[in-house]
Amino acid sequence: MKKFLAYFLYTLLLGAIVCACSDDLDINQVYTYDLVCMPVQKKIVQGETAEIRCQLVKEGNYEQAKFFIRYFQPDGKGELRMDDGTLFLPNDLYPLNRTTFRLYYTSLTTDQQVIDVYIEDNFGQVVQKNFSWQNDNGEEDNEEDEFSQELSDYDYMQFYRVQRPLLAMDSPCVE
Repeated sequence: MKKFLAYFLYTLLLGAIVCACSDDLDINQVYTYDLVCMPVQKKIVQGETAEIRCQLVKEGNYEQAKFFIRYFQPDGKGELRMDDGTLFLPNDLYPLNRTTFRLYYTSLTTDQQVIDVYIEDNFGQVVQKNFSWQNDNGEEDNEEDEFSQELSDYDYMQFYRVQRPLLAMDSPCVE
């Protein structure tokens, strides 16, 4: 009976070990990712180039994952280049071989400009970032300076009106 019980336990243990092993490896190929960018200037002059510093941040690393970049410009007119000199054409797909890179946008108009940058992987995931610039023609700064100058003159006059009677009352010559 002891031998039967021992064989039964060995068989049960062996069966548990065989069933616990699985040939199905759980390999994750698709990881989420995001495009992180440094802050970008808000105003640009025609002919000026704005730098966009980017880094692709991935949740995991799968060696056969490939990334691609494309852009679209719904407003304005300009050129987008990669830091290696590659000039992007709107809506064309280009391979992205690095996780840290720089984009250079050159303004070709005096209007508001907007570009949408898309990063795609070979598994169909897409991340989109929007960048927009206003035309910097220098007129708004002058208007703000004139307004603050008028405000300063007004404040000075109000201060002068309030202080003048007080100064007169403190004077020893006033009776």
